[in-house]
Amino acid sequence: MPRIRLGYVAMSLNLHDASPSGTVTLKTLSKLDTKQAKARKLKNTVVKNLVNTKRILTHNIAHHIDVYRFSSKLVPLATYFEEPPFSYSQCRTQFQEIGNLVLQHHLRVSFHPDHFTVLSTPSDEILEKTIKDLNHHHNMLNLMGLTDKKYALVLHLGGKYDSKEKAKQRFCDHFKRLPPAVSERIILENDDKVYHAEDVLEVCRHLQVPFVFDAHHHFCNGCSISFPKLLDDIFQTWDKTGFPPKIHFSTPKDGKNLRAHSNYIHTQSFLDFLDILKELGQDADIMLEAKAKDSALFRLLENIGQKKPSFDI
Repeated sequence: MPRIRLGYVAMSLNLHDASPSGTVTLKTLSKLDTKQAKARKLKNTVVKNLVNTKRILTHNIAHHIDVYRFSSKLVPLATYFEEPPFSYSQCRTQFQEIGNLVLQHHLRVSFHPDHFTVLSTPSDEILEKTIKDLNHHHNMLNLMGLTDKKYALVLHLGGKYDSKEKAKQRFCDHFKRLPPAVSERIILENDDKVYHAEDVLEVCRHLQVPFVFDAHHHFCNGCSISFPKLLDDIFQTWDKTGFPPKIHFSTPKDGKNLRAHSNYIHTQSFLDFLDILKELGQDADIMLEAKAKDSALFRLLENIGQKKPSFDI
């Protein structure tokens, strides 16, 4: 019987005042007179984000939610300054408390760097910023004590630019320029407009990195490989990792907004997907990308329970 673990992205809607993505704008910092005042403002924001992340993980553990995506905004303006007024290593204690929870409770956590983090870019400037941002995410995981590559960074292949084939080759070339400790964390996801699953599978095989299958993106941007065969091929990219495939699942907002995520998960669509995993005998960790966050997860579990399917969730 396949074992399925569920999770959600960044924010809990069931906790009060628990945003892990508090920010500080450059305008706010510019009004502060000294470097010390700017550092204090940044540190206070980072500490609150980390404390709220710990609250969210504690909430998840209490509800047996084992999969979670950290906010990429834990540290505002982290890569903006050449000489930052504040080093987030000063929050080592808070980072380590988060990591201890992850390790003690065997949670599957990850980051998904923002859309401006693009390895396929033809721009040297954007590539430099991309590498800086990937190093930043890697450093946060290290501060948490999460040094194993299973604590991953999820990336898309990026834009089409001059052509898909040239962009895919550029992605591979730039990938090989990353520090090995960073590149071994990267796992790749299909997108809803440009790079369908067959494109990403090609790059994953070439670079020998795992493939995070996004079911919603595949619905919007499909490929020619039959669905069960495609999943089987994707899951093979995880064979040497020692942990189950990671999957993203959401459903369209409505018939006119197919790419937009709905607030909740369509229960039957999810059960149909689980049927395929059962046929393949495949364990998986599934990230629900619904707008209602953990509320969507709780509703889905309630709906599944009412249907009494034969799955281990």
